[in-house]
Amino acid sequence: MHEFLQTFPWRFLLLLLLLALVGIPAFILGSHAGQRVFPAVTNFFYNLSDSQPTVVPTPYPPFPTQLPQVGPILYTVQEGDNCDAILTYQMHMADASTIFSDANPQTVKALDAVIGQNCHALQPGMVLTLYPQYPLIAFGGIVLKVTPTGPQQVLPTPLINVAPTQQAGVDCSSGCNLIVRLSPSVTIHLSVQTALPVKVGSWVWAQAALARKSVRNFTNYPYADPEASLNGMSLRACDLQVDNVHDDNSLSCDQLSPNTIDDDGGSWLFGVVSPGGLNHWHYNLHLPTGTQVLLWLSVGSNGTLSYHKGNPIYRYDPAAHLYVPV
Repeated sequence: MHEFLQTFPWRFLLLLLLLALVGIPAFILGSHAGQRVFPAVTNFFYNLSDSQPTVVPTPYPPFPTQLPQVGPILYTVQEGDNCDAILTYQMHMADASTIFSDANPQTVKALDAVIGQNCHALQPGMVLTLYPQYPLIAFGGIVLKVTPTGPQQVLPTPLINVAPTQQAGVDCSSGCNLIVRLSPSVTIHLSVQTALPVKVGSWVWAQAALARKSVRNFTNYPYADPEASLNGMSLRACDLQVDNVHDDNSLSCDQLSPNTIDDDGGSWLFGVVSPGGLNHWHYNLHLPTGTQVLLWLSVGSNGTLSYHKGNPIYRYDPAAHLYVPV
């Protein structure tokens, strides 16, 4: 026994016991501390290396006192005119003879109802009401609701702590339906597809295709219903900006379907001259704030639309319920 006690490793066992008494509490404390320290350090270096500019929300401009208004222009028939030529040269409608064809009498009948005359019996001096084909509107507004229409990705990255008061945007890369307030009493449903995160309270700028009037047996009827209310209307966005970031990869307006923008070389646009409206696009119209306008935008090689000096522009006359030249 004496020899056994002399050879037994008492010092080693005491060292193991001491290490256990010190190491186990240290491990527990270190684990709890690490759960707080490592994410903080990760977040610090993430922010330090982040090359993306800080997104500062765009200050909300005031709501416009007027909203875009659908309406026609007047044209007096000249010697030798016919409906195809009038639509082609007055309304820049290159596909007029295809959209309104005698092969489909229903389409010509619909055109007669719009212009207020019989296309096959035009006489010099007759006055026609001409509406813009597949028109766009331009607007800005506050997002009230965001509903994704496709699969969602987790935003932001889980390794990075997000403050409880910070609201992460919704992933709309597969599409979202937005409810957007354009004025205190008018909201629309806006379909968007964008890589930019969208959240409730964002201010969105967009151009969008106006809902067209439904005509039986005429699926590509090109005109908006002048009696339809903008409140509650469903629109599909193009040329989209969220807060102060423009989505250069969003749909261009000539990608909306159906339209004739590429064939026509441009598009008609309804808008209002105001800080919350057309002023955002810097078209330099030099018209009083609140003026409702109809103007022709030319399409560029990359599908972007722009107003050029000399393009047709009209202002809305509420007394006559039509657009007159500026």
